[in-house]
Amino acid sequence: MIYITRRERFNAAHKLFRPEWTDEQNLEVFGKCSNPNWHGHNYELYVTVKGQINPETGFVIDLKELKTIIKTHVTDALDHKNINLDVNFMKDKMASTEVLAVAIFEQLKPLIDAQNAALHSIKLYETENNFVEYFG
Repeated sequence: MIYITRRERFNAAHKLFRPEWTDEQNLEVFGKCSNPNWHGHNYELYVTVKGQINPETGFVIDLKELKTIIKTHVTDALDHKNINLDVNFMKDKMASTEVLAVAIFEQLKPLIDAQNAALHSIKLYETENNFVEYFG
């Protein structure tokens, strides 16, 4: 088994809040991340794929194809968008980095599986100090 990782970047805005809570409750739980006027991040996304090396190509997965899959199904949907309002696969979900990482994994898994590889993990950096990893 070998692992290969592709990094992509996107910029997006979001707000952490529960609509059934008051502004005061949201502020108490989510702090400045509940800013009514949103806030944004420069995200870094690491998609790690695992599998056996194809003896004909020397690849686990064609990285050009992986790039296209990520761009078409994830970064195009997220880049310069409002995660809470504009991203279909985040509809009615909390826009935390944790939930976003799971949603990205769910978007990519069937597409990568179709390439005779397996999605191993998603690592999503929200800031240089905060990131999440999800292994499915």
